Amino acid sequence: MTDSSDRPIYSDASTLSEDHPAYATHQAAMRSVQRVIENTAPYQNVQVASTGIGQLLRLKPLVLTGAGMSTDSGIPDYRGPEGSLRHSRPMTYQEFLHDDAARHRYWARSFVGWQHMNAANPHAGHNIIAKWNTEGHIAGVVTQNVDGLHQQSQRVADQQATHGSEAGPIIALHGSMDEIECLVCGVKENREDFGIRLREANAGVADHWQISEELINPDGDARIPQDWVEQFQMVHCLNCGSDKLKPTVVYFGEIVPKQRKEAIQTLLDRSGALIVIGSSLAVMSGYRILLEADRARKPIGIINLGPTRGEERATFRWRSGVKQALEWLDQEISSSSV
Repeated sequence: MTDSSDRPIYSDASTLSEDHPAYATHQAAMRSVQRVIENTAPYQNVQVASTGIGQLLRLKPLVLTGAGMSTDSGIPDYRGPEGSLRHSRPMTYQEFLHDDAARHRYWARSFVGWQHMNAANPHAGHNIIAKWNTEGHIAGVVTQNVDGLHQQSQRVADQQATHGSEAGPIIALHGSMDEIECLVCGVKENREDFGIRLREANAGVADHWQISEELINPDGDARIPQDWVEQFQMVHCLNCGSDKLKPTVVYFGEIVPKQRKEAIQTLLDRSGALIVIGSSLAVMSGYRILLEADRARKPIGIINLGPTRGEERATFRWRSGVKQALEWLDQEISSSSV
């Protein structure tokens, strides 16, 4: 987005100075954001890769998904051909915590982007994974996505199940956009209720704020004009009055909670294989799961349109769109069970 003089009308620049105590951690997080994933293994024959991953499904694998899982629901990924990193970058935790202007900018942009993300629905691929989970074909799901689409699809699958088997867990590695937390007093608020307060605070100002789908980022952020940011009115914590409110999402530069990492490790230990779907695994928290699976000598399958970090460790590598691949695999499961 540019104005008539071709100057950007939104800004992702950080105001953290080099002498700020959090600057070094912020820079480390930025290196993770900017990491470029290259091909490290040759392409596999499609029939070999697809059939091999189908065989992994007999081992009750753990499924690990990334942003590519949600592109067919209208939520863009980070590093794909049309990924949002080509236009902007996500905010680091250090910026959010220490940079008041950056935090205000985030909430103005999220106010617009959330309305799009909240309207997204699971696609056939989400529903297939949920069905597999309910039927016991997989050990569970770990998702790097914060959009809640796996959870939404799983609730429907559980309601439609005709037997008493219990579906495996769905663990949101990086948290969820569904809840807001005050960084000062710790009080939490439902995102829907928080959204109502934001809409009331910006009534009459933001009524005309409409943007196209390609300007939405995977974390619900959106690229909007700077004058919208300046007009935006932030609300405060209902308990302590602070404006340091944050989604319960793990930002770049923030640590995944220990209890969540332990739950993922337990789930991986119980699985017979790992299947990575729609992720470049550029972020260490996701890549570590592949490393742990490899260390435990579990077979690994990857379904992704682009390169994936650590793909040389995978037994099967299928370069494919997510939804098409999952539909094919589901047909294979159905035909083999007849």
